[in-house]
Amino acid sequence: MDDRAGAQARSKIEKIESLLNPRNVVIVGASDKPGNWSPRTWRNLKRYNFPGPIYPYNPTRDEIWGERCYRSFAELPEPPDHLVVLVPAPHVPALLREAAAAGARSATIITAGFSESPDPKRKALGEELRRVAEETGLAISGPNCLGNFNASASLFTLPDDRLQQFVAGPIAIVAQSGGIVLALKRTLEERGLAAGMLVTSGNETGLTAADYIAYYAQHPAVKVVVAYLEAIHDPPAFMAALRSAKAAGKPVVIFKLGASEEGRAAAAAHTGALAGSVEAFDAVAGAAGAVRVKNMDDLVETVEFLVHARKPNGARLSAITYSGGMRGLITDAASAHGLKFPALSEESRKTLEPHMLPGATINNPLDGGLGAAGGVDGFLRSVEVYLNDPGFDILLLQEELPREPGSRRAEQVLRTVNDLAGKAGKPVAFISVLSYGLNDYCRELRTELPNLAIMQEPDRALRAIRNTTDYYARMAEPEVPPPAPNPEGKRILAELLSGSGPATLDEVASKRLLAAYGILGPKEALAANAEEAAAAADRIGYPVVAKVMSAAIPHKSDMGGVILNLRNADEVREAFRKIAAAVAALPDNPGMDGVLIAEMATGGLELVLGAARDSEMGPVLMFGSGGVGIELMKDVAFAAPPLDERTARALIARTKVGALVKGYRGKPPLDEAALVKALIGLSSLICDAGEALESVDVNPFLLREQGGVALDGLVVLRR
Repeated sequence: MDDRAGAQARSKIEKIESLLNPRNVVIVGASDKPGNWSPRTWRNLKRYNFPGPIYPYNPTRDEIWGERCYRSFAELPEPPDHLVVLVPAPHVPALLREAAAAGARSATIITAGFSESPDPKRKALGEELRRVAEETGLAISGPNCLGNFNASASLFTLPDDRLQQFVAGPIAIVAQSGGIVLALKRTLEERGLAAGMLVTSGNETGLTAADYIAYYAQHPAVKVVVAYLEAIHDPPAFMAALRSAKAAGKPVVIFKLGASEEGRAAAAAHTGALAGSVEAFDAVAGAAGAVRVKNMDDLVETVEFLVHARKPNGARLSAITYSGGMRGLITDAASAHGLKFPALSEESRKTLEPHMLPGATINNPLDGGLGAAGGVDGFLRSVEVYLNDPGFDILLLQEELPREPGSRRAEQVLRTVNDLAGKAGKPVAFISVLSYGLNDYCRELRTELPNLAIMQEPDRALRAIRNTTDYYARMAEPEVPPPAPNPEGKRILAELLSGSGPATLDEVASKRLLAAYGILGPKEALAANAEEAAAAADRIGYPVVAKVMSAAIPHKSDMGGVILNLRNADEVREAFRKIAAAVAALPDNPGMDGVLIAEMATGGLELVLGAARDSEMGPVLMFGSGGVGIELMKDVAFAAPPLDERTARALIARTKVGALVKGYRGKPPLDEAALVKALIGLSSLICDAGEALESVDVNPFLLREQGGVALDGLVVLRR
């Protein structure tokens, strides 16, 4: 981070500090009209003992709620510090300027009616508000938000009448939806997971989710950051915030809405059609430290494991259950989420034998309820053996929190295992058969078990554990340094970008650029007429393929623009005429630059290499099964550039076609090294092109036992 960026980051941290730790609060738009949110905010600040003064503000009132109401900032007994703004949107910009001039440092704008509206006047009002934030330096959360919460400062500006827990817990939340975040806060509290700080960021006209994540990353009380996101408003700052959290060892658990339908519809390349914002988010943000979950229940289970369980050293599971049925549920859930139960070591097996009933099967997972002799003592001895076995990274146990006193066995097991887990170097999680609600007795007992993850329902629990083990595995991987610039590639890029006309390159220009990065095509030549096509085929050697050449026709086979396996000059001439006729028959006939005659490459595996620019995450690289069925099969995986050999091989391994590359069911392995070289070359092209690259589609890339060849190529630039 350069000095300027560092100064900006420090400035935003100071702003959020002022937002969440104000000296006083001014409720702007104080009203006693039925349904108005200002009295709720007033009551909550009083109820939770905000230590500073609270000033109602309304230019038309002298008294409200039995308190003095101030008509101007000048009347206040001290400079305003934090504003909770509940006045109509058109009045907000001028009011903020006035407040900033009077000394205000921050504002929470609950008022809606800005850029979230399709009305051009409202969008213009949002832009004016943005200018106010920049000119005044005010720390602004919102507009169109629902307030904020900071337990350590006794600050609660959300207009929610339900009783809240005020515990300075290890979880910090930022959400772009106020309604969602309140439901999330209640559910976390129900599970005994305390959120110490919470911000509803709304439209993010001032501060963004990235700023709050960066603030939480440096806060000593925060262990896990939680985010509910609908859009990334400042992608570079967002990535920098994730890297800050990664450096601080703080997971950022994110529920992210939506895939970019507009981006897919506008994409000319297959990669753009297959990569929505979710896939790009996983590839780019995941590598930087994000843990994306699929739903809000998964978010709760993942946070539970991250807060209470030790950091796992791997993903090898062990389990002890009381029920053969539960053993089956856990085994199935683990298999569904790609987790394994290694065999118990021989030493552990021998240690367990004296504690098992005659004829009991000793395995992993262990049905300890039926197999252990000595009841609870036998079960706990089994726990010790599994914790001490170096072949396992995580121990799963069957239990739920008792709902009332009297369950001595369950409470003894929970408390004793909590003590064992505190001394062990492995995470321990108890998992219930079904989801269940907690009462006060459950929650009180839960506070006595800080070393245990208490998780619900095997499928959710194992998915959360997979989220966590994947996160720690990614965080342990070294970052790939940017590649050295490719001089020839940069020269060709500069030449192509200097031209005019369509930014979609034809196949000849696309392959020329790809070749500079080591992604080579077959022998081929461009023909302007049927006779030139026949002569080119004679030089190349039969059989050949004929393909229409036009930047306006990116997907040639869809319109009959590709004819295969031409074996003599007459067939080549006829193919040229057919392709020309097919182009002429297209609506708004785009014309063609000629027909490309290329050697007919056979005998390999059709793959796809691609890249696309996501509107939020920037460039993302794709690999998978290619050919005409690519969008039907969708056997593809994504990664953030740059790639090196390790990350390229990992990308290949995440696809089903990766097994075919290595050789499957007796077939010989293909040239994976050539494929890795091509992926690294594509990664280098992405890095060299930067913002100028929109998408790349190499489909098919034919991989053989020796070498690989790009049979087709499409590059889309941003001139």
